[in-house]
Amino acid sequence: MSTITRALHQEHADCDAHFSAAEAAVSESDWDTGRICFARFKQSLEAHLAKEEQVLFPEFERRTGMTAGPTAVMRQEHEQMRWLLEDLESAVFQADAERFLGLAESLMILIQQHNMKEENMLYPMADRAIPLSPEFLAALAVDPEALA
Repeated sequence: MSTITRALHQEHADCDAHFSAAEAAVSESDWDTGRICFARFKQSLEAHLAKEEQVLFPEFERRTGMTAGPTAVMRQEHEQMRWLLEDLESAVFQADAERFLGLAESLMILIQQHNMKEENMLYPMADRAIPLSPEFLAALAVDPEALA
């Protein structure tokens, strides 16, 4: 697995772990833990989406000339995730387990499908198209030694 794919795949795994922890806490009606875990999940997912939209996608589009292709689809899915995040946040702070868990299932399906597209299509394309300069890795906040 090359650098972009490896780094961003790991971020997907980290987000998934936070989300699973929030779901588990809500399932047990542990609302304090659920809110904390959800906040971690939301923060990590928002940071990941921003990194893709502000760093990876523009560089990929610049290098390939593909502006209406995979990155456009990914941006649309990011917006869908953000809408669900807002609804989930409302549910967790209202201690509405049924609503939270229903929305969580919808978001998990969206995230799983989205991540498969990125990890199997977009990231490998980006690995081929984008030279891994120190500046680009720094913009992605990737430690090159961690990927060696």
